[in-house]
Amino acid sequence: MGYELIITEKPNAAKKLAEALADGKPIKEQYKGVPYYKVTHGKQDIVVGSAVGHLFGLAEKEKHGFVYPTFDIEWVPIADISKDASFSVKYADALKKLAKDADSYTVACDYDVEGEVIGLNIIRYICHRNDARRMKFSTLTKEDLRAAYAAVSPHLDWGQAEAGETRHFLDYYYGINISRALTSAIKAAGMFKILSTGRVQGPSLKIIVEREKDIKAFKPVPFWEIELTGEAKKEPITAWHMTEKFWEKKQADTVMKHVHGAKEGTVTSMERKTFKQNPPNPFDLTTLQTEAYRCFGISPKATLAIAQGLYTEGCISYPRTSSQQLPPAIGYTKIINQLSGQKQFAALCKQVLGQGKLVPYNGKKTDPAHPAIYPTGIAPKGLEDREAKIYDLVVKRFLSTFGEPAVRESMHIGIEVNKEPFAATGTRTIEARWHKLYEPYVRLEEIELPDVKEKDVIKVKKITLHDRETQPPKRYTPSSIIRELEKRNLGTKSTRAEIVDTLFRRNYVLGEPITATDFGIRVIDILEKHAPKIIDEELTRHFELDMESIRERVKKKEQVLDEAKHVLLEILGDFKKKEKAVGEELRSTFTETRAAMTTLGPCLVCKKGMIVLKKGKFGRFAACNTYPACTATFKLPATGLVEVTKETCTHCNYPMILMIRKAKRPQQVCINPDCPNKKIPFEAGRKCPKCNEGELVLRKSVYGQFAACNKFPKCHYIEKRKKDESTVVPPTEKKAAHSESAKAKPAQKEKPKKSRRKKS
Repeated sequence: MGYELIITEKPNAAKKLAEALADGKPIKEQYKGVPYYKVTHGKQDIVVGSAVGHLFGLAEKEKHGFVYPTFDIEWVPIADISKDASFSVKYADALKKLAKDADSYTVACDYDVEGEVIGLNIIRYICHRNDARRMKFSTLTKEDLRAAYAAVSPHLDWGQAEAGETRHFLDYYYGINISRALTSAIKAAGMFKILSTGRVQGPSLKIIVEREKDIKAFKPVPFWEIELTGEAKKEPITAWHMTEKFWEKKQADTVMKHVHGAKEGTVTSMERKTFKQNPPNPFDLTTLQTEAYRCFGISPKATLAIAQGLYTEGCISYPRTSSQQLPPAIGYTKIINQLSGQKQFAALCKQVLGQGKLVPYNGKKTDPAHPAIYPTGIAPKGLEDREAKIYDLVVKRFLSTFGEPAVRESMHIGIEVNKEPFAATGTRTIEARWHKLYEPYVRLEEIELPDVKEKDVIKVKKITLHDRETQPPKRYTPSSIIRELEKRNLGTKSTRAEIVDTLFRRNYVLGEPITATDFGIRVIDILEKHAPKIIDEELTRHFELDMESIRERVKKKEQVLDEAKHVLLEILGDFKKKEKAVGEELRSTFTETRAAMTTLGPCLVCKKGMIVLKKGKFGRFAACNTYPACTATFKLPATGLVEVTKETCTHCNYPMILMIRKAKRPQQVCINPDCPNKKIPFEAGRKCPKCNEGELVLRKSVYGQFAACNKFPKCHYIEKRKKDESTVVPPTEKKAAHSESAKAKPAQKEKPKKSRRKKS
């Protein structure tokens, strides 16, 4: 007799599902090192196996080099496409083994378009079936998983499956064909350089470039403001002239003459208004990413990875959601009672439960697959610093949505000084209510004004004329660009952060706030001139709406793909006519950009050449470009990103580079290993305090000098310099010092889990 095979998206989910469904204890077995679980649920024998993200990817049926257009593609094992995905083979083999003796199949991958495609391909190409049952859940809690199994759907969600598959096909069509067109163009101009863009990446880059152009074209306009500082009822008060901005200096000067020497002003009006401030809406993915960046500076991509990890551990609901609504079915009281068992939330939960009926302040946005993000009540274990921050944010946001509206008061005081009108405004919180539930993430300006009435006298201390200028538009941040893409319906909630990250990796943009590089600007200029439809935002949005129609079963996959082929054939046909011209412009742009991105500054050794970034047999380094006339070289770290800066070291005048390392703040460092600022006092011949065999020797890197055991790699002991001090601190002392300060300011450490989903 066979069994039911349930397929999850990740190994952790398989473990959670097996533990939830088992009437007893799950039996864990392995095949080629891949775990799977045998359980009995009622009278049903079940085996739970897992994928590890996508096991299949798209590839051409026949290789054609850089020939385009090409549309003849198929699903193949992802390990055949990328060597980096070779680990997926054992998961596919394990599922093949488990599928052989199964007599029914259930997909329990994440319930979204990507999860549906992962499950569909496993059912088609591993289980060799045309359909399967489908479990739908938003949390990995025992209660929800058992409920999802009891209400299992007899079929896959074909709307999601076809919409997801269509997205993969569209992204491949655009990515492979346009990238080949750009690469062929630059190759025709005598340079081989693989250039790439995507269906959503091009329009996304255009948005950033347009903002950059607006900033560069901006011409500041001068204006003037007049500020009064004084005292009322022995309390300080600040007011501004009622003409908020003077666009002509003469008018401002006239006012200053009128108030010159004034010692007093009179209150002409005083108005108070109280208003209610509603609590925030529950988190959808975009608002979680935005809030995490605002509160902690955590990037949207890292936030998604952390949230996905918390979901897999069963601590929060599924994060890839567009919904801002919490349905009663999730059990508000049950969750809050469970959260109250976590010491840091006990008092907040008591406050919420004491309010009576629980009704969240839901937003307007919905999602057909999942509710807003919420904590399950299951306490997490062993969270790293950033994981703990995201979890705390999710819990407090959830609780605050049940809070009572805060009561705030705005106040407006009219003041007259020698017949010139001034106004002081302020806002203060009278009753915090939901603010207390969301602390410390509520950041509101609190300006309390003196309690005055009409005809009261204001003592004038000073009246100041401020010279101002209008400011250019603000650059996008990693957070605001995500919001902008959502607003314009470009990409999906799951892919937007990855799209922005791709623009950084391809050197189209850099920094925070995000600046379009000269390379990114020139690429957009060239495409706008020769192939504007490649970066047409309207066309991209059109296909996004089409995919939503497929999901709703209004349109067919074939209909949308046929239209996409037609559009691409038109774009690429026109592009081929201009291929040589495009190639020449791209070659020129890339050559100029490469020089700018690799030149650090003048060589201080020969005083003739320039120090440039290079790659050699043993890794990257910096060297003088007059080699062999000048042999100046500088070793660079083997890991992390290196970016050119325009800064020079204040201690030795050598160029500075920006080192960007995973889970660490970007750091500017001098390339000179002998920089005076990097030296530490060192006592030769000291025994290693760790192994007691070796001696400490002085070593140096781009980050500075350090003392290390000469028995490396047998002994890894090192002593580094204290930050901004010329002393060394043994790691044991650092650990003790850290434990004392950990409560005040935990060390930041980020280990986002990698997603194996195909990128848009």
